[in-house]
Amino acid sequence: MKMPGEVIREGELEKRSDSLFQFWKKKLVVLTKDSLSLFPDGHKRARGKELGFHSILKVDCVERTGKYIYFTIVTTDRKEIDFRCPDQSCWNASITMALIDFQNKRAIQDFKSRQELEQAAGSQERRELATGC
Repeated sequence: MKMPGEVIREGELEKRSDSLFQFWKKKLVVLTKDSLSLFPDGHKRARGKELGFHSILKVDCVERTGKYIYFTIVTTDRKEIDFRCPDQSCWNASITMALIDFQNKRAIQDFKSRQELEQAAGSQERRELATGC
């Protein structure tokens, strides 16, 4: 598994399993500017799962109890992945800020690409008008 970009934060989160009993499983988590990588059993040597920010829609359902903060990552295909972290760790805020930064940069890139396409199309139209074609 590749982990592109600089590590913003690394630590432990608990992920709710998809099994019938929905146990909480500890994961080593590495947050970068492009993704959130989850490793089982706290080892980066093990094969992990990468959630690229291009496939994450939002961080949702933040609930604080006395001991934990519970939150849900919603993917672009509407899958919900539940997490919890110790109250003071603020992992939900770190992930949300990195996701917003990623989405803002992508929106700026998309806007610039559209502008360049419109300018290129306008230049082509001007050339066609000037040459009479």
